[in-house]
Amino acid sequence: MEYESKTETSTGSALPVYTSFPPTPPPQSSSPSPIGSPPHYNMSQLNLHEIIRQQQEQLAAMQAQIQALLAAQGGVGTGGAVTGPNVGSYMEVAKLAIFNGEAGRVGGFITACRLYIKMKLRGNTVEKQVQWVLTYVQRGSTDVWKENMMDELESGEAEYELVEEFLTCLRKEFGGGEEESVKAVELRKMEQGGKTMEEFIQEFKRAARGSRYKGRPLIEEFKRGMNGGIRRKLMEAENPPTSIEQWYRRATALDRNWRESRRKEERLRKKEGGGVQKQEQRTSLPRPLVWQRRQPLSQQVTMGPAPMEGVEKTNVVVLRG
Repeated sequence: MEYESKTETSTGSALPVYTSFPPTPPPQSSSPSPIGSPPHYNMSQLNLHEIIRQQQEQLAAMQAQIQALLAAQGGVGTGGAVTGPNVGSYMEVAKLAIFNGEAGRVGGFITACRLYIKMKLRGNTVEKQVQWVLTYVQRGSTDVWKENMMDELESGEAEYELVEEFLTCLRKEFGGGEEESVKAVELRKMEQGGKTMEEFIQEFKRAARGSRYKGRPLIEEFKRGMNGGIRRKLMEAENPPTSIEQWYRRATALDRNWRESRRKEERLRKKEGGGVQKQEQRTSLPRPLVWQRRQPLSQQVTMGPAPMEGVEKTNVVVLRG
């Protein structure tokens, strides 16, 4: 808008002069501006939305790259969980102990190899899996066998389509019939003793796995090794167990009940023993000493000859009525 103003010139004539209104100051905000914030912003709201959109697109692109990398290694499930055949590579697995050729340890060593290969080396070739197993075969007579095996693998004389074939060859080389005899001897020597039934059963299963004991002979060895009290209760039961699994299950239940009753009896004995001990302490307190009142000298009469030296003088007190 413009306004008209008449201004007199030097000649005295009035000429209209057009000027614009002065700029209107911005309204004062009632709330104080935050400390440290600039007083004016040059960024419009449209530009702010555009920057946020660009950042969201960059974040989505980064997430897609991460999922692609994980999918290439093992797959990504719902919520970013790693799935697929290589899921074991993200789990911690205990390393194997060195195998030195002992016949009694070959079974446990092969079992540990199978577990580790399944969890960690499933995607590797059979050659790498076999080489990994050979790194834990050391010491004793195994060094010469390992050297010969490496030569056969490099020359192509020994080829394995599956790592299980190599593990079977390892068992035959260091186990064979000797492993079965060792397991059978170990099984016949086993006794429960102070072990819980759960502990005894696990050790019994480990020894029985390579001993070829099955059916009735296996049950008889288990009956022989357990404690006599539990054995008698199971054999004298109305329906005694018939399979080895029934013997395992019912023997475990009896052993747990017996140990729980022993713990209850021990707690009750300690409780009763503490009360008896307190009662004995109360009854064994010494009685207070009672001093007899001495009679006055006027009422004491000394009778008989004077005592000899070294003999204690005895006073006889006579009470006068």
